[in-house]
Formats: sequence, C-alpha cells, structure tokens
Amino acid sequence: MELFDKLSQGEALIERAILVQIDFGRSANKSQEMQDEHEFKELVRSAGARDSTLIVGSRKSPDPKFFVGSGKAEEIKTAVIQHDADVVIFDHALSPAQERNIEKLVECRVLDRTALILDIFAQRAKSHEGKLQVELAQLKHMSTRLVRGWTHLERQKGGIGMRGPGETQLETDRRLLNVRIKQINKRLEKVSKQREQGRQLRQKTEIPTVSLVGYTNAGKSTLFNKITGSKVYAANLLFATLDPTLRRVNLPDQQAIILADTVGFIRDLPHDLVAAFRATLQETIEADLILHVIDSSDEQRDFYREEVNKVIRALGAEDVPQLEVMNKIDLTEQPVHYDEAHEGLPARVWLSAVTGEGISELLEKLSDVFAKNVFKGHLKLHPALGRLRAQLYEDEAIVEESISEKGEYLLEVCIQQRRLETILAKEELTIEQLQ
Repeated sequence: MELFDKLSQGEALIERAILVQIDFGRSANKSQEMQDEHEFKELVRSAGARDSTLIVGSRKSPDPKFFVGSGKAEEIKTAVIQHDADVVIFDHALSPAQERNIEKLVECRVLDRTALILDIFAQRAKSHEGKLQVELAQLKHMSTRLVRGWTHLERQKGGIGMRGPGETQLETDRRLLNVRIKQINKRLEKVSKQREQGRQLRQKTEIPTVSLVGYTNAGKSTLFNKITGSKVYAANLLFATLDPTLRRVNLPDQQAIILADTVGFIRDLPHDLVAAFRATLQETIEADLILHVIDSSDEQRDFYREEVNKVIRALGAEDVPQLEVMNKIDLTEQPVHYDEAHEGLPARVWLSAVTGEGISELLEKLSDVFAKNVFKGHLKLHPALGRLRAQLYEDEAIVEESISEKGEYLLEVCIQQRRLETILAKEELTIEQLQ
C-alpha cells in the first residue's frame, strides 16, 4: 500500500508501470477490445502513472497461481527488468494469492483493477464523507491482502510476560484494521443521518430532485456547471469529480428542482466502492428523475449505457424514471433534437454541454416532465391572509401581484401543487376557496 501512502501525502508520483490485459472472450469485437485498452490506459494515467508497455494475451480462464500462464508471467518479469518498472497493474481483479505470487516473481509491486480505481478515488475525494468512504473501501480491500509483506512477522511474540499463545502480528494487524473499519462505519452513519435530514427537508418543501448519472467522463459535471452556473471541477480525466454536489435550479416555468451531480460509473466498478458510496448515491435512489448522460460521440455508447444501468439496478433505482442526455453533439454531425421514448428506451435530448447547444431544450423538457405537478393560476387573498402571502413570496411562487378595489391580493402563482396544498392546509384553506 506504499502507493496509497505516498499519494495521500500529496506527492506527485510519475511511476513506470507495466500494464497487463488478458482477454477471456468478454470483448465482443475488435472495437470493444480497443476501447477497453484505451480506458485501462486512461485509468492508469488518471492515477498518476506512465505506462511503459502493455502486455496482452488470451486465455479461457485465469490461472490459479499467476492469473496468467507461467510463460506470460515470465514475459511480465522480463518487461519489468527492461523498463525498470515500479509497478505492474492488471486490468482485472486478482486474488490475494495471485497478487502475492506475481509480486514474488517480478519483485515489484502489483496492483489489480480494484486497487487502481481505489487509488484514483483516494486522490479525488475532497469532502470529509468522500474521504471516509474511500478509506473504508480501501481497508476492506486491504483486509484480504494482509499476508503480503507481513510474512516476516508471522511468528509468536516473545519476551518477558509475552510468552504463551498470544497472537501473531498478522492477527494484530487484522484486529486493528477491523477496529478502524468499525470507527469509519460509525462516522459514516452520522454523515448519512445528516444527509437524510437534508433529503427529508427537500421532500417537505416538495422540490423534486433530478440526479445526473453516467459513465465517467461522459460530461456530467460540465453539464451540471452549464445548467447551474456552478464551478464544479471538470476535466478530461476519469473520475475527475467524486464528491456529490447539489444545486437548486429554476426551470423556464419558474418551477424549482434540485440537481444532483454524482460520481461517474465505470465497467467492473468494485463492489466495495458501490457499497461504500451507497449513502452518497442515495440521491440517485431517491430522485424523482434520473438524467442519464451519454457521450453520443463514442462508438461504444450502447455498452456504456448498459454498464451504468447495471449499477443503477444494483442500487435498487431501476424504477426511477430516466431521461437520456446524448451529450457531445459538437463532436458529431447530430443537430439538437428530441427523441420520444421507444422500443424500451427512454426519451432522449441531444445537446452539447460544452457549447450550450440544446440546454434550453433540455430545461423545457424537464418543465414538461414536472408540469403535471405544478399549479399555475390566480389566487385571491383576503387582507387578513398576509402570513400566507409572505410564505408564497418566500417560496418564490408569486409571478405577479396586484390589489383589488376591496384591498384583496390578486396573485398570479406558479408553485408545486403539493407544496401549495401543504401551505394552504396550515391555514385550513383549499385552492378552490381562493380562486
């Protein structure tokens, strides 16, 4: 875990890496194979390493000892010597025994895909909650790999007062690790309760939540910034942003929504990460609508769409309505347009988050989606209902106001139907009584 330690201290590491990618018949075509290779290299680059060479191969199933065959393992060892490599990175999940055997053979550090993604997440996490979630996932991953590097300590402690059964150093480390995991879980429970309180407050105000999801680097944060006017970090890196961000947005019909930007997904996303970030991704589960952002210029967009939907199903959010945002039309010849839902696919809006083309069309569609939940009309308030009038102003619900000859407030109102009913119920009134 030396790489984790150095990166957590903020050191700029440019390590020489030998990359290993084995085809087990998963890639359906050459294009998919090339895309997987490109994504793997981007992950390595995002982690701060430089790929010296890529070693590829094909097998029917992983080798129990080295994951790759003994001949391919020797090829990796030769490459490490030739390129004076610091680390070998596999685009696969390795068992602790496989990782240990390869390290012993090549005599340098070995990381699997899970450890690589965890390393990137460790660099990107900025909030207290995000750092705790990443540390929890790292510790769970490390707990199965404690044997590595500790073999010289796997003997009984000795000395005066220490003789007897005792416990091995390995057992001590595992126990301390479990203690830390319990501490983090308790802290995350507190953060989760705070997040839940905020979510319940938004539900009380009847403001719908729209959650941005998508494959990493599809342009979610760029779209989020364009819509909200925020300055969330966005870059051409995998997992450029990690911590969720929520902003209030007023749609063209003056209706308010909460827009939530979440972490990007990726194929074979480690299960520990999905579990650790479940509280953060709760925004997706509880959303009224999911905006699924897709890179329309990518030839593998259908594959990535399904990978994202797999994670959505794993979170239990498959029943949340979706609207697909086909982003990056500035890289294609597609014009701004809208596709109705068909053949089991949700409706789509084609736009460019970079140029802003199609953003207004997207906001109009969002207004249409939530229009049935909005009250637009006129209300007549008696002068004694000044408190109700003040509440409507506080909710930014009043579009226009005038005073009648009798001194009544004549209000043109645009507000969530349920929110208006809740406000009126406190005054024991109904909408019909004020029209």
